[in-house]
Amino acid sequence: MRILDKYILKKYLTSFVFVLLILIPVIIAINLAEKVDKFLRHPDLTAGTIIKDYYVNFIVNIGNMILPLALFVSVLFFTSKLAENTEIIAISNAKISFKRFLKPYFIGATIITLFSLVLNHFIVPNSSKIYEEFDNTYIKNKPKDYSRLQNVNIQLSENEYIYIKDYSLKRNSGTNFCYEKYDGIKLKEKLLADNIRFIETDSTSIFKLTNLYKRKIINDGDDIISYQRKLDTLFNFKPEDLLHVDAFAKEMQTPELLSYIKKSKARGRGSLNAYLVELYKRTSLPMSSYILTLIAVALGSVKRRGGVGVNLTIGVILMFIYVFLLKIVEVLGASADASPLFLVWLPNIIFGAVAVYLYMKARK
Repeated sequence: MRILDKYILKKYLTSFVFVLLILIPVIIAINLAEKVDKFLRHPDLTAGTIIKDYYVNFIVNIGNMILPLALFVSVLFFTSKLAENTEIIAISNAKISFKRFLKPYFIGATIITLFSLVLNHFIVPNSSKIYEEFDNTYIKNKPKDYSRLQNVNIQLSENEYIYIKDYSLKRNSGTNFCYEKYDGIKLKEKLLADNIRFIETDSTSIFKLTNLYKRKIINDGDDIISYQRKLDTLFNFKPEDLLHVDAFAKEMQTPELLSYIKKSKARGRGSLNAYLVELYKRTSLPMSSYILTLIAVALGSVKRRGGVGVNLTIGVILMFIYVFLLKIVEVLGASADASPLFLVWLPNIIFGAVAVYLYMKARK
């Protein structure tokens, strides 16, 4: 690696860390000023708990959110300073092409991208879970209770379906249970029960049904209906499989999220777009490091009459548009009839085109 590469790479990484170290304490100070009165309402809440359970995870989440902004601003700022000090002119006079000039930038972008991928896929989900629990319990004073489920309808296999009107995960019991088995589109068996209860033992897991009616349809179309007071039986699901909350997507590490999506598709869940948006976003956001780096270098390498301030103004406007697009596509992608993969990557596609245009312009 040349001396120039080391110099630019060092500037790239140190400027990025410097901007993060400036932004995060400011955000923490603003957040603390807003939340301190709510912390004081809980005399059992210690400073250690607030720091460990709230602010450590707050820093992880907010740091991940502002990472693209910090990267873009830092690269734009120090590249603009290089142009202001005529260092880029000296580099150009040394017969170093603009393409070659970008090499250390993209090495730095690769380092940030790898770090961000690990952060998004494995670290942030765990932090989000702890942060949300603390926020709901001590700040919003409304701990979320997902133990009561209503109108649950899932597919157990290719031809088996269940419906439960009301189910309590705390008691592991529910009411108005229905099981249906099909042969193609023809109903072959139906079971209705007033109550269902899940019992898990060391050796097996069974469901206890009470007041149940069983209907079987035989080949000639006749029905056989029977009644039983109680029945112990097996089904291909567990109570936790009934729970389907979009907010949980952010709290699952990627392997767990992939497994949940696969299982939910097999069970015939409704729209999984909120989960797919979260999954795709964990890769698209880190990959934006390359695009934002290229835009920042292309803008910053041009010496303008207004100095660094003009480049920063243009950069802030572009980042505002980018963040706005991210939020828009996240909402649109979660809708039932949307294409999550395309929408999540749409901001990168648009800004990738902008980056290519600015690169072609800057290299001249």
